[in-house]
Amino acid sequence: MGIALSVLLLSIVGVGCGRFSFNAKEREAHIAEGRRVFVDKGCGSCHTLDAAGPFSAPNLRQTALRYTEVALARWLRNPSAQVPTRHMPNLQLSEADASAVATYIASLR
Repeated sequence: MGIALSVLLLSIVGVGCGRFSFNAKEREAHIAEGRRVFVDKGCGSCHTLDAAGPFSAPNLRQTALRYTEVALARWLRNPSAQVPTRHMPNLQLSEADASAVATYIASLR
């Protein structure tokens, strides 16, 4: 029973920290892949990363401060399921691409 409780607590802590588990080299590759998907999908046509760029969608540096990578990936997979009134299109991202973009956005902190 003690082991099961420990595993449960570690699972909760892992989810709570909101980061995908990568070593530094894998994380850098994941960020680069996320940046590539971000550019390929045209995310920068609506989102800004700082003061430069369009202002029709939230500044992603601010978004990175407010949400975990796990929450961002969930949002990217199906935005209208998270908040139906938002104007974010569903880009039909795979789980891997959503994870990569979420890691990229989180790296903007």
